[in-house]
Amino acid sequence: MLTFYYVPNTCALASHIALEEAGADYTGIRMSFADEDQKNPDYLAINPKARVPALVTERGVLTETPAILLYICQLHPAAGMASLDDPFELARVQAFNSYLCSTVHVAHAHRMRGHRWASDPAAIADMQANVPRAVGECFRLIENDMFAGPWVMGEACTISDFYLFTLTQWLAGDGVDIATLPKIRDHHERLARRPSVVAALAEELG
Repeated sequence: MLTFYYVPNTCALASHIALEEAGADYTGIRMSFADEDQKNPDYLAINPKARVPALVTERGVLTETPAILLYICQLHPAAGMASLDDPFELARVQAFNSYLCSTVHVAHAHRMRGHRWASDPAAIADMQANVPRAVGECFRLIENDMFAGPWVMGEACTISDFYLFTLTQWLAGDGVDIATLPKIRDHHERLARRPSVVAALAEELG
C-alpha cells in the first residue's frame, strides 16, 4: 500500500494521475497550504522539504515529481506509461520531465514565490511581471520543438503527458493564452477526458 500526500492545484496532480492510470493500491492524503499542513511536524518527518508531493512506500519516502512518476511506472510496468525496456526512449521521457521540473515550473513559481530567490520587493515584482514571457517561451518551445504528437513522446501516452497536463493547468494564471498553443490546447482537452485524469481531479477538487 502506498500513501500519497498532495495539495490540490499543485504539481502533485501529475503523480496522482499516474497512480490512477496504473490502478495502484494507494491512499491519498489531501493537505492544505492555506492551513500550512506542510509545516506540521508530522509531515516534516515525512518530507523535511515541506513540499508536495510525497509518496510513502514500504521502503521509504520518495519526493520530487520526476522520481515519483518513474517509480510508479516501474512499479506498474503493465500500465505502459514509459518505455522501460528502451533506455533511449526512457531517457527522452526523463529529459522532458526534467525540463518541466527545472525550468517550466520554476518560471511559473516566480509569480507567487519570488521570495525564494530575492528579498527586494522591486526584484520580486520584476520576476512576477516577467512570468508571462518566461512561461510563454517555455510552452512555445514545447509546442514547436518538443511535442511529437499526438502525445508528447509520439504514439503512446506516457507520464510526460500527465506532467505537461498539470503545468498547462496554470497557463491562464501565468498570463499565457492557451489558444496560441493549438497542440498543447488539444492535448489538454483530450487528457481532461481520460478516466485517470477525471478520477484524480475528482479526488483533489471534490
